[in-house]
Amino acid sequence: MTAKPKPLTIALAPLDNARLQNLCGALDENLRQIEAAFDVTISRRGANFRISGELPQARLATAALQHFYAQAGEPLSIDELQLGLIEISRNRNAQPARAPSAPSAGLMTRKTDLHGRTPNQVRYLRDIQDHDITFGVGPAGTGKTYLAVASAIDAFERDQVSRIVLTRPAVEAGERLGFLPGDLAQKVDPYLRPLYDALYDLMGFEKVSKLFEKQNIEIAPLAYMRGRTLNHAFIILDEAQNTTPEQMKMFLTRIGIGARAVVTGDVTQIDLPRGQKSGLIEARRILKDVRGLAFTEFDASDVVRHPLVARIVDAYEKHGQDPRTPAA
Repeated sequence: MTAKPKPLTIALAPLDNARLQNLCGALDENLRQIEAAFDVTISRRGANFRISGELPQARLATAALQHFYAQAGEPLSIDELQLGLIEISRNRNAQPARAPSAPSAGLMTRKTDLHGRTPNQVRYLRDIQDHDITFGVGPAGTGKTYLAVASAIDAFERDQVSRIVLTRPAVEAGERLGFLPGDLAQKVDPYLRPLYDALYDLMGFEKVSKLFEKQNIEIAPLAYMRGRTLNHAFIILDEAQNTTPEQMKMFLTRIGIGARAVVTGDVTQIDLPRGQKSGLIEARRILKDVRGLAFTEFDASDVVRHPLVARIVDAYEKHGQDPRTPAA
């Protein structure tokens, strides 16, 4: 029987009750976040903390307590806490060979501090800037769509493109929604909500609304793109794992003069009927050696969401099972 690891103890200094309160949060909510992120148990008496769990995880939790205590002159927001936890975990596990050689370039959005937080995200942003067509493939929460939208806004603000075109296949995630009322835009809106959310977050609701009115931002359902040529546009195809090979070929051949395209998708979350090939998987196989295209592959270490998301992705990867497939 394996003995349990000895708990780590830490005394935070210098003692500052206000800073300690900001660190712990209301009803110790911040401590619960740290526990969930690193799979440990934290108990405390005053500024003395006891961290129980596997030694590597307990050390990460200890580093997090020290890090956030130093920043706790003001109350910690949930965003600051969760992004900090992600970066602490990633910096500890980072491999020097994957580290970027220089920081990513700034993007012209209303979020002035927006940048790639992982080596793969930095590489993704550079690929988008350096290539006319870029594929971002990886699990949920790795920033594929958000960074693509940020790059589109950056290109638009710098007058590199004259419009932004958003598209995705209208495939439900395991549900059948039936007839949807309204005009074409209203029918497609629910499928494009993640893209809208990113636009509103990075540009503001009023500016996005005005650009829609001027048709500088366009919603183009994938099924309606055949026959078009998109010149001087930044085109984003989201949820590309749900395209058929024919749809993917059709989309990639819509790219016109002065245009740039980003294709994003997660090949572990395919909602196509069983037996139907994914256009994203086929494109990755067929186009991998084509010069001028870039493929950025993300993994669980690139997840920038709630700290539990990375552990969920890891669990599925270790299980080696498509989430759509029932266990034997």
